[in-house]
Amino acid sequence: MCPVLHTHDGFTEAIIDEDGGLKRFYEVANLLTDGLKISFSGKLDDFDSLTWDFSYKGHPLCLHYNIYTGICLYPRQTGKAIPRDNKVIAEVATFLESRLMVNTARKFIA
Repeated sequence: MCPVLHTHDGFTEAIIDEDGGLKRFYEVANLLTDGLKISFSGKLDDFDSLTWDFSYKGHPLCLHYNIYTGICLYPRQTGKAIPRDNKVIAEVATFLESRLMVNTARKFIA
């Protein structure tokens, strides 16, 4: 799994897992909580999607899950994203990539 970074109208979106389900979303959320010591400040749970807000290094971000598009990460204020927000998105995506690959490898070894 390698996060794909897309730039839309000045903000960067990291596709964490385009085929990821709800179980994978919770795995990602736990990695962020445990590994980066973040806490989610707002959680919007709808029928087909979840949007959880958090702050990392002072940058407001969103972890998003949708049953059709998978799991992604983007700045909370997409229209007002600054270049540093986009760098932080890439940083968090790289962290998740390394941790998710280790967890996937452990499942195959076990």
